[in-house]
Amino acid sequence: MKNSVAVRIADFLSHFPPFSLLDQDQLELIAGEVKVMYFEQGKMIFAKDEKVHDYFYIVQKGAVDLQKMGENEDPETIDKCDEGDVFGLRPLFAKENYQLNAIADEESVVYAIPLEIFKPYAISNPNVGNFLMESFASNARNPYSEEYRGKLIADEEDISLNKKEALFELQPIPIIKKMVTVAPNTCIQKAATLMSKKRVGSVIVVEDKKPVGIVTDVDIRELVATGRVPISGMISEVMNSPVICYSKGLTIAQAQLTMMKHNINHICITKDGTPNTKVKGIVSEHDIIVSQGNNPAVLMKAINRAGSTKKLKKIRNKINILLNGYLRSNIPLSHISNIVFELNDATIKRTIQRCIEKIDQPTPVKFAWMSLGSQGRKEQLLNTDQDNALVFEDVPEEKLEETRAYFLKLATKVTKRLNIIGYEFCPAEMMARNPKYCLSLSEWKEQFSDWVTTSGNDEILLCQIFFDFDISYGDVRLTNSLSDHIFDILKGNRNFLNRLAAQALRNPSPLGFFRQFLVEQDGEKKDLFDIKKRGIMPLTDAARLLILEHRVKNISNTSERFEKLAQLEPNNKEIYQACAYSSRALIKFRTKQGLKHKDNGRFINLEDLSKEDKIKLKRCFKTIKEIQELIKVRFEATYYL
Repeated sequence: MKNSVAVRIADFLSHFPPFSLLDQDQLELIAGEVKVMYFEQGKMIFAKDEKVHDYFYIVQKGAVDLQKMGENEDPETIDKCDEGDVFGLRPLFAKENYQLNAIADEESVVYAIPLEIFKPYAISNPNVGNFLMESFASNARNPYSEEYRGKLIADEEDISLNKKEALFELQPIPIIKKMVTVAPNTCIQKAATLMSKKRVGSVIVVEDKKPVGIVTDVDIRELVATGRVPISGMISEVMNSPVICYSKGLTIAQAQLTMMKHNINHICITKDGTPNTKVKGIVSEHDIIVSQGNNPAVLMKAINRAGSTKKLKKIRNKINILLNGYLRSNIPLSHISNIVFELNDATIKRTIQRCIEKIDQPTPVKFAWMSLGSQGRKEQLLNTDQDNALVFEDVPEEKLEETRAYFLKLATKVTKRLNIIGYEFCPAEMMARNPKYCLSLSEWKEQFSDWVTTSGNDEILLCQIFFDFDISYGDVRLTNSLSDHIFDILKGNRNFLNRLAAQALRNPSPLGFFRQFLVEQDGEKKDLFDIKKRGIMPLTDAARLLILEHRVKNISNTSERFEKLAQLEPNNKEIYQACAYSSRALIKFRTKQGLKHKDNGRFINLEDLSKEDKIKLKRCFKTIKEIQELIKVRFEATYYL
């Protein structure tokens, strides 16, 4: 006859991870050894520096506070565990004493799970092990921690993670580290001699070890051998500039897409993926082995050949299928984002090209199409609103409105076709077809100067959007000039940063006082959770503010910004890495929800979520609270009201 108490315990455990990942017979075996413990309010379960127990715990009823000691040795609650939450995992991972206090916040019943019984399942079941590792890393404050990722610390046993073999096109591409570099004033003949001697097909032109240009054997053949440039000239006369740069870890697929998009056959590898840091290596088309079967490069070729908006729409649907497959294969979000960004960007570029062809007259002056918002940050995985703007070259006053009329006509055609492809119109009309966002370079500079000087709430919001832009088509010199101007007027403007900080705090941590999710209170989205407003935007705003404070250009992606901040501020490395992890996790979660419900994934019905999903979200929200506390202290800001 079965033990009725053990059956009830097993039934309870079966509803919560990691126990829900076990078989019924395994659950019943564990339940038979569980110790049921009752704690009155204020009772200590374990204390900081206390020797670890032979159990870890799960709350059956009530609530448990996890506390750390503040600077004044006063306890500070950093998390609250309620029904189904596990805590006290340190004995599974480390033999040091407890680092936190665990105190019953109210009358509570807690199940103590024996390590001796449970540990074999954690080691043999990768899903159980992964969940416990992430939970422990989160309680250690940093869910991105490498120290505990990949194994349970034990004397003789490690967890063998059952990771799926990476798709070939998502494997890192081979990087040539022994590249040839020359100064801009190097004689072309000397550079060509070096290339021949070293048997390489290119040289990188550098200043202070930073790449400013690249010259290939094709350039020398077409420009020098034809007599267009004398062989005695300087290498800077034939170099391609600016250089397309990436950091190490570039995948085969991403390299293929980038080369096709920019019509190049070499990519420069630098320390942080921008031209602002030292050259680390080079990737050439020759180094790429094209994978067999389905490949995003096929989609890129189809986009570049597409002769109608209808075809581009069909290709965009295929991108969603590719995206879904990558998510199911647990491909790292950074790789997924890079690939989908390049495909989205190519779609925008092809749409603009076709619209220019359809207008009878050529473009009157050079221009640049700027993608804003999530596409500008390389975070747009789903079909969301299109946010864009256009900057064109300065023209004489008498030609200004005529020139603007041309680009408004072009922008109207482009935005209409992007809408057909699947990118909804921006409800706020923040699109290049709006005369407010179709300006000459001088007008844009004047506009930004006004926004920064005025620093009202509306101006701050507009500035935030335009700090996250990426050029999708046109002359990069225009956007570079605009970017330089923005950083010039921000230099020393602490008041503007303080106002930006207040805006970054306008959406506080999305958990209520009792750890419940804060949902919409009225309207058609009543009782739904807004993951964009309450989860993704606070991290996006924080990363933007802090990277602007350091005056770092050319990095717009939120997780990449936090990773750069971790390098710039080693003392805050842990929290910045946690923010980078949380940003990727929330975007991935929203994307999965959007694909599941065939929408933009922004509003979520919490009743549809599993306990495991809710735990993962709460883990990310703890990070939001911590980064906002850092901003409050650094900028002496308060939550925006």
